Amino acid sequence: MSEPPIHPADLWSAPPAGQRSGPQRWVWSAMEPPERRLRMRELSEWVGWLRTTFELHNQITHCWYLHPVVVEHLTALYAAWTRTYAGEQEPARELAEADWINTLHAFTPRFQLAACATGRHQEAPPVLPPPPGADDAFEAFLSVSPTITAPAAHPAAAELDRRAAELDAPL
Repeated sequence: MSEPPIHPADLWSAPPAGQRSGPQRWVWSAMEPPERRLRMRELSEWVGWLRTTFELHNQITHCWYLHPVVVEHLTALYAAWTRTYAGEQEPARELAEADWINTLHAFTPRFQLAACATGRHQEAPPVLPPPPGADDAFEAFLSVSPTITAPAAHPAAAELDRRAAELDAPL
């Protein structure tokens, strides 16, 4: 594997024509195929840097891009990384970089795919179809369940009322 880039920001390629550059939200299904390919290459370059820099080569398998759940987690980390390291500075964000690293470590167990740990890709188990009547059961739940039909009641209503009274107090 090659050395990690000296400046990870060098990984950012030029945006497709008509699109803004810099940190933005990525919704894979909302991208047209050419943009999807471009963004996946961008993510792949960053994942290579991430695997090397943070020594995650045993946690992030080589077939990470074949696992949609891993792609989504890595996409979220990458978007957060670009906002943290290349985004605009926000007040009270002095620990943004440390927060990002803590988030990375919190996500790391989600990258570990036991089936692919040997270096050979294994497909995820198939999604089972819902049992007959599942849609009707869900609709019934929405109609009669106290979880859904109970009147709104905030558990800290008294505290909220006190705070509202303090804000509206006469001068």
